[in-house]
Amino acid sequence: MLPRNPHFTLLEPTYLFQKIQERADLYPKEELLNLSIGDVSLPISKECSATLAEEAQRLSHTITGYGPSRGSHRLAEALQQTYYPMLDPNEIYISDGAKCDIGRLQILLGNNLRLGIQDPTYPVYADTARILGNERITLLPCTKESDYFPNLDELPEIDVLFLCSPNNPTGAVATRAQLERLVQLARSRRFLIIFDSAYSDFIQDPGLPKSIYEIEGADEVAIETSSFSKSFGFTGLRLGWCVVPKKLKDREGRPLYLDWERVIATFFNGPSCLVQCGGLAALSKKGLEARDQTINEYLSRAQQLKNALSPLEVTGGENSPYLWVSVPQKNSWEAFEALLENAQILSIPGSGFGASGGGYIRLSAFSKSCTTAAQRVQAIGVSSCLDLPQLSVPQPI
Repeated sequence: MLPRNPHFTLLEPTYLFQKIQERADLYPKEELLNLSIGDVSLPISKECSATLAEEAQRLSHTITGYGPSRGSHRLAEALQQTYYPMLDPNEIYISDGAKCDIGRLQILLGNNLRLGIQDPTYPVYADTARILGNERITLLPCTKESDYFPNLDELPEIDVLFLCSPNNPTGAVATRAQLERLVQLARSRRFLIIFDSAYSDFIQDPGLPKSIYEIEGADEVAIETSSFSKSFGFTGLRLGWCVVPKKLKDREGRPLYLDWERVIATFFNGPSCLVQCGGLAALSKKGLEARDQTINEYLSRAQQLKNALSPLEVTGGENSPYLWVSVPQKNSWEAFEALLENAQILSIPGSGFGASGGGYIRLSAFSKSCTTAAQRVQAIGVSSCLDLPQLSVPQPI
């Protein structure tokens, strides 16, 4: 038999979300309310579905063949007009999702760079690096005390920093001042920022940046990944994009986009032509109106949950679909088990996202069960749901 790839020994045996599902499977007769995984529960827009149906019918008598590895130029132009007026559409590469791009970016980077990754964090950043054999990973605590952002005064020597805003799992959004200082630091210390903006459409505060490229000089130090999954309901369709600016160069002065084009030409044949047509429909006037309605519904659900969880300290919900819930006097798995046992609600233990997530649970407002879950928590009581000492609810002034 073949020897096992030794890099898999660097990983937890089971992916975090698989662990949650295994725990849920122990309750086959219970009506569990699943607020754990960040999967959508609202349909794609009628504009998208009509376009997909029309294009699928056209394929019965028209041969499409392979598309370009970098994706549709029309779609890149639509993305540039919608999200990146400061960029050239030729700097936008269409993909099958931000998660897949994160893996391909690790191939671009190689396995010998020093990576800085937020803690707590979406597991894929570190796991894809470890699968490729990179053990030079520094987890950067992002806690309430640091506004859920890396402490730039204590930033170690790194080659790449992974940053997600709005953040998964904490729901926190990086401010303009934070990103301006980060970009300035990246330019002076010559490290690369990989900026995951998959949830940027949820930002409602006009003072908060939705893209790293809103910051002057970021096109010299940053790659941005994003996705149609959550804003447009494309989780099962798989469509995203990656921005690699022309000004971004490696330390020998070679444009990084040349190596990126080599990576996608080698490992990727481009996203589905059919789905890209759906992406164009999503970025139409009616498609964007439907997106905004979808986001408003998810944020309304988040607010219901946040109200039900009072007086616990909760981050997120206003500009993000995730709630980061502090559970005093509990570790994350204890709080997860208590909420499951007492209220039959599935969450995600914060420590599953990293050591700095201890003492928190994450709830997703994507779930269709949010209203029912909020009502259940209010009926049982927050303290009883989480086996906490009796909490006093602040009285209105």
